[in-house]
Amino acid sequence: MGAPPETAESADRASRNAALTLAFALPGDTVLYLLLPLHAAEFGVTLFEAGVLLAANRLVRIAGYGWVASFYATRGPRSACMAAALGALLSTLGYAVFSGFWLLLAARLVWGLSFAAMNIANQALPTSVIVGAAARSGRARSIIAFGPMLGLVTGALLDSVTGPHTVFLVLALAALAAPAFAARVPAAPDHHKPGGPRFAWPSALSIWSFCMGFTLDGLFVFGLSLLAAASLPEGAVIAAGAAMTLRYVSEILLSRPGGTLAQHIGARRLLIGLSLALSGALCLLAATGMLLWIAVVTTVVLRALLQPLPAPVIADAFPGAERVPALARQATWRDIGAGTGPLAAGFLFPVASTLSIYAGAGLLLALATLLLLNRNR
Repeated sequence: MGAPPETAESADRASRNAALTLAFALPGDTVLYLLLPLHAAEFGVTLFEAGVLLAANRLVRIAGYGWVASFYATRGPRSACMAAALGALLSTLGYAVFSGFWLLLAARLVWGLSFAAMNIANQALPTSVIVGAAARSGRARSIIAFGPMLGLVTGALLDSVTGPHTVFLVLALAALAAPAFAARVPAAPDHHKPGGPRFAWPSALSIWSFCMGFTLDGLFVFGLSLLAAASLPEGAVIAAGAAMTLRYVSEILLSRPGGTLAQHIGARRLLIGLSLALSGALCLLAATGMLLWIAVVTTVVLRALLQPLPAPVIADAFPGAERVPALARQATWRDIGAGTGPLAAGFLFPVASTLSIYAGAGLLLALATLLLLNRNR
């Protein structure tokens, strides 16, 4: 008991329990992105403060991923996931009872570090045995996506009846299940060696991770929410919730096939192909009419197929003791991109054409993807 996963079966079991931990812990954060901007006054904050709160969890992760990865390595996946599950529970409960910027900021910082630990576990455990890692990562992503999907549907419907604070109380009750699954994660420490400076000159994988965060997690998600809310102004919560739910439904349906496909043709090769296809789909988001919606659906589908691939690609490029530090490093770069993407979108959308914004995003992702053709990491 407590030994690191050494077989595909034990890795499957560990990966499944880590994914279920995050699935129950994640809805509070996901629904906050939906409800906080629409109910800022009820939470006692301005719209600007709401934006800061939504960015705070990424900022603390950028600063804290190295420390969290070290804690994960020395104390073990179980301790890291248990602490993270409890942190997620407390932060979700905080959204239900707190009002005002500083108390909510404390909850967001706790969530940011909690997510960092669970994110590392959900990349490290599926790749602890390289055989079947891509398929295992796909199954984990599919499991994780169930939590946010159900949370968004419940939150959007319940909010119109009870208000936002009751929504988070319900989600906190659901988060009580997360520690139970965290307790089943392997206990033995990873004992990886310390990684190099996380902000040294970025590798090709780091540049790609940043561009993925900037374009897909930042610009695309920002624009998708605006498009949905604008198309149904009388039901902004339902429209924005539906747009965000579409992302997680696609991950549930397509992450597992994406991981399985990678087992047959290679995770890195598939990642490059899907990234280039995503670049083209991003460019088409500037279209109108039916072509626009085809581009939206295509982008969502390709993103879902791509989601399970970075972890096995990184594990293959950084084997052994380098694996967990490398996973934390790439997560940091993706968070930097995902944090700056919405800021750039907020500045660009009022002053630039959608063609220039989305074509620029597609070109940026394409250039970063081409760097991956050189297998020197």
